[in-house]
Amino acid sequence: MQLELMACHDDFIVVLKPAGMNFHSESGEISLVDAARQISGLQTLFPVHRLDRLTSGLVLLARNEAAARLFGEMFAQGQMEKYYLALSLHPPSKKQGAIKGAMVKGRNGSWRLAREGDNQALTQFFSYGIGNDGSGLRLFVLRPRTGRTHQLRVALKSLGSPILGDERYGGEAADRGYLHACTLRFKWQGGMQSFEALPKEGEWFLNPAIAARISSLGPLPLLPWPGSKNATPS
Repeated sequence: MQLELMACHDDFIVVLKPAGMNFHSESGEISLVDAARQISGLQTLFPVHRLDRLTSGLVLLARNEAAARLFGEMFAQGQMEKYYLALSLHPPSKKQGAIKGAMVKGRNGSWRLAREGDNQALTQFFSYGIGNDGSGLRLFVLRPRTGRTHQLRVALKSLGSPILGDERYGGEAADRGYLHACTLRFKWQGGMQSFEALPKEGEWFLNPAIAARISSLGPLPLLPWPGSKNATPS
């Protein structure tokens, strides 16, 4: 899979990152930003957020310093609406809710959640059963309210539902890490910008039963939040 250009605006571009692509140049591999320059023809691009190597999905890049500065403030203030899809072989300790705690550095570049600390992380989640032929997998829709390193991976591990393919945090080996940034929404210049992209790679994301379950959710920005009358994961 190659990087794909999803949108080009005067102030930003949105690209679709494949799983396995590093955000930074490493061991001779092209970085995401350099790949974005190649496919867009734009040499001036500023990264304003990142995805882990194992994660696929939507990435926003600013085209000028003023936009980069403003996007940085919006991410810091929680004004960017982001949704992720994840798969796990393990049912969670609860079907919906919030995961919060302080992100604390562990061994070998890993992180863990602690009750107290300054590096607070907050993630809202829903989990859904898949039904026949999903091979016991469960689908998660995640909305991070903060943007910490490895936040979603650590959050699902804390639920007892490590992400399939995320061996660092206890997930089973797979053809990829099953975490995908599917929705990005934000206000810009008085209007709403909205981008969605379903997974295009990974044998389990493309499994007919799982793909049908994802499609059945409808537009992800309209998903109800915990406590609402329509929040009925099964």
